[in-house]
Amino acid sequence: MGHAGAAAAAVRYLGPRAVEPLPRPELRCVREGERAPMEAGEFRRVLGHFATGVTVITAPAAEGGAGPAGFACQSFSSLSLEPPLVCFLVGRTSATWPRIARAGVFCVNVLGAGQGALCRAFAVSGADKFAGVAYDAAPVSGSPRLAGAAAWIDCTIHAVHTGGDHLIVVGRVDALGTAGDGDPLLFHRGRFARLDARG
Repeated sequence: MGHAGAAAAAVRYLGPRAVEPLPRPELRCVREGERAPMEAGEFRRVLGHFATGVTVITAPAAEGGAGPAGFACQSFSSLSLEPPLVCFLVGRTSATWPRIARAGVFCVNVLGAGQGALCRAFAVSGADKFAGVAYDAAPVSGSPRLAGAAAWIDCTIHAVHTGGDHLIVVGRVDALGTAGDGDPLLFHRGRFARLDARG
């Protein structure tokens, strides 16, 4: 499936929930010689120097179907203040994404410094990721709001764009909150990290 096909599939999942389509930029292929080839491992190594927070993206259970959906995601960012938008990136081959797309809503759970094991549980494929995990329902979407998360952001899917081997999912923020002033869980150079209080 090409990029256009992936975008069309995402829109089919969203159905009538897709709103306010954004203007598309003019695109062209990168030609031979315009960019040096890059080894994937080196790309990951260099980009790993950029420390990120860690989130778990969740969505409510489908009617009459499987339980709630969720996956660990470090590619998350705020996007816009007016209107309030956030975005996350998900691999085009993700088995969890179609369930989130069908729900049309999601909750971003920003993990705290002591939640590395929870992140690992949501990073696996094919397991019951919610087994033994405490959560309640986010107020607007009903998506799982994980106990102990440093912050939560309840969203409706606003738009989906292709980005190479990932999809860029834009969410309109419906509600949000924090659970105190604890430190966030960070990911840096392939490992979990914490803020240095001496900084």
